[in-house]
Amino acid sequence: MKISSEFSKYAVHYGSNNIIQNKVIKRLLQKVTYKPKYILDLGCGSGALCKSIDWKYEHFCGVDFASGMLELHPHSNNIEIFYGDFNDETTFEALLKKRYDVVFSASALQWAENLKNVFRNIKLFNAPVALAIFTSNTFKTLHETASLAPPLRTVNEVYELQKNCFDADFEIVEYKLEFESVRDMFKYIKQSGVSGSRGLLNYKQMKKLMNEYPLNYLEFEVVFITSKITSFSRV
Repeated sequence: MKISSEFSKYAVHYGSNNIIQNKVIKRLLQKVTYKPKYILDLGCGSGALCKSIDWKYEHFCGVDFASGMLELHPHSNNIEIFYGDFNDETTFEALLKKRYDVVFSASALQWAENLKNVFRNIKLFNAPVALAIFTSNTFKTLHETASLAPPLRTVNEVYELQKNCFDADFEIVEYKLEFESVRDMFKYIKQSGVSGSRGLLNYKQMKKLMNEYPLNYLEFEVVFITSKITSFSRV
């Protein structure tokens, strides 16, 4: 396992609540050194990964169970929008009718109900993978300060679940996102979609947490699972 880290400063005028997710997508795409023509994106959301691809492809299939997000996803003749849940076996049954050169998933699989089954289903595509998954040290100090158990799996849990399915590199990246104020920080948590603790605290508990949180940044921990290949040719 390789461990690296990055630090970012949050600017209110940046205009996006997905700063870390966008960094994750950029890093994930940098790891795909070939140029796959047939692409599957599990948990595609509004299409951040699709928009970031800078090579020509024949077909892109984006899968998500949030219809509102899919409405915002890019649409074109070579982009297929698929309403489905990667927790549902029938979704994979439908997707497996086609072949893909790569299976992407950026910042979504941490919410898998049964990650072991999801990995097994992804393996059935017999295609290279490029997966990024948030893990338990995301918001580590926040959870410790609020005496909350982390809602996400640990790095070791994810590693053990994936190792029997993929011949892949496994990298741990730690991000820190700095804020100008605690209020800005908690606004980000509420709006970013990263938070696993959103809604678990009442107003009084949240106010106490804002007063006692000891840092001016949030921590994120992401594992990157990427197939060990440097070139690709479709058979």
